[in-house]
Amino acid sequence: MRVAVAGCCHGELDKIYETLALAERRGPGPVDLLLCCGDFQAVRNEADLRCMAVPPKYRHMQTFYRYYSGEKKAPVLTIFIGGNHEASNHLQELPYGGWVAPNIYYLGLAGVVKYRGVRIGGISGIFKSHDYRKGHFECPPYNSSTIRSIYHVRNIEVYKLKQLKQPIHIFLSHDWPRNIYHYGNKKQLLKTKSFFRQEVENSTLGSPAASELLQHLQPAYWFSAHLHVKFAALMQHQATDKEQAGRETKFLALDKCLPHRDFLQVLEIDHDPSAPEYLEYDVEWLTVLRATDDLVNVTGGLWNMPEDNGLHTRWDYSATEEAMKEVMEKLNHDPKVPCNFSMTAACYDPSKPQTQVQLVHSINPQTTEFCAQLGITDINVMIQKAKEEHHVCGEHEQQGDLGTDGSEEDRSEYNTDTSALSSINPDEIMLDEEEEEEEEAVSAHSDMNTPSVEHSSDQASDLSTSFSDVRNLPSSMFVSSDDASRSPASGEGKSGDTVGSGDEKDSAEFPLKRLSNEHEPEQRKRIKRRNQAIYAAADDEAGGE
Repeated sequence: MRVAVAGCCHGELDKIYETLALAERRGPGPVDLLLCCGDFQAVRNEADLRCMAVPPKYRHMQTFYRYYSGEKKAPVLTIFIGGNHEASNHLQELPYGGWVAPNIYYLGLAGVVKYRGVRIGGISGIFKSHDYRKGHFECPPYNSSTIRSIYHVRNIEVYKLKQLKQPIHIFLSHDWPRNIYHYGNKKQLLKTKSFFRQEVENSTLGSPAASELLQHLQPAYWFSAHLHVKFAALMQHQATDKEQAGRETKFLALDKCLPHRDFLQVLEIDHDPSAPEYLEYDVEWLTVLRATDDLVNVTGGLWNMPEDNGLHTRWDYSATEEAMKEVMEKLNHDPKVPCNFSMTAACYDPSKPQTQVQLVHSINPQTTEFCAQLGITDINVMIQKAKEEHHVCGEHEQQGDLGTDGSEEDRSEYNTDTSALSSINPDEIMLDEEEEEEEEAVSAHSDMNTPSVEHSSDQASDLSTSFSDVRNLPSSMFVSSDDASRSPASGEGKSGDTVGSGDEKDSAEFPLKRLSNEHEPEQRKRIKRRNQAIYAAADDEAGGE
């Protein structure tokens, strides 16, 4: 099965699908599945833009709304997770996952599904220690604090995923697992992104929660984005008593969707030829959801998951055979994910832009149907009830503000924060204090003018080669010779094709992009950079093909 993986999408669906089509024409065959590693930006209208945690100047409608309205349809089944720049009010409607548009599926806060027998899991958001032990208390209209905390990973999602026992083939996260950079070409990473050096040397770059999941799940593949650089690594896990040899995880992070960047990779993934060619629920995951339903928390207070410490009557919520049979009965022995997409908000109309659209906390019928079938709680219904009782989005707003700013209680089992780097990533949208002061608090009636083990460097080097086998890009994304620096690589690779330059070069070499402001002083406190592609200019520069 040919699987394409995309890094940060930033709403550029048209460009991603166009690039994918070109890769299919140049490659050995059609792509069966597209996986997107966050910052998807499923923006339906102007109200959704106000729920995206970026300064106003970065709020652009992009092209998702065309797929939401039915004007266009995704040419390939697309599965994505959330990042830290999302239309959070839209994704909040689907905490357990669901269709955001025909043929485009969101995995939810955390989730596992199957496609052609391949188990695909993922967790949305980024890690912040001060919000990690809170419940999901946020709801629209968001304030300046909750518009950010809404996408912070919570311990309950990690806890649920750690109940899984059956092997995971592919796992998606937005931010990288902490310490994964020690298993790849760290020297080249720091050459490309020199401002990561302090975090890499201190082993504080990345998510400790994702690292915990990596150690537990040990998937065959782990894909990430967020740091806007392509990076491959190979992690050899320690063998268990039942295994003669430990498992391997092939890690790949990809860049954002811009010209001259490594944002798309095509891989050959083994699958079950007898498995159905449609998306299926994962029965073990649904069983865990049922078992942990009583643990759902919608307050902003800090709390811990049950563990075997003598304080809890139950701490093992893993799926039993009997419990999985019960879930299959609830599914009528048909795990197929229903194609039950429905619009829950008005779609953007370019001919009739709305400068003022009311924000509402919506209940999505997909989630209602899913929860009713499984017999679990809709988190949004709980939040609405608690809101009426002034338990969330009211008196807890102040607590949320304090926690997210880290000025009060900032405790978790992880003693350092991550994903918001202490050094500056020039490629990342900075939500600095100056820009926050410019923004008004997000409200239902606010208006906005819408603009458009052992570290094996040798193995990791081999993997990096296999992840960069063939490079095919449309002319708008050619890598010019002065942009490309060459890195020697050894070994053979068969994993897939990077969508990149169309040059007929040695497949053992792959371009690593030059950072445009690489030589700026590292002590610079804030760097602002526009985060949209001017594709027409890139086309002119490349000269077409």
